Amino acid sequence: MTITIEAIYENGTLKLSGPLPLQEQEKVRVTVHTEKTWAERTAGIMGWTGSAELAERFAMDPELDFPPPPEEP
Repeated sequence: MTITIEAIYENGTLKLSGPLPLQEQEKVRVTVHTEKTWAERTAGIMGWTGSAELAERFAMDPELDFPPPPEEP
């Protein structure tokens, strides 16, 4: 049986998002796949040739918001 469930790594422990349909003391094998950032998941859609880090900066940096926020009087 294969089960996919999300988890958060916190203080050295994986905290699952919900219960698993397993018996007590049942042996399992765990494979961890880290999630890619938004920039990594969408890299290449528009032919971007820069790094994922630079694309993420362009996407997330509030100084680069467009349109810019209205100026305060």
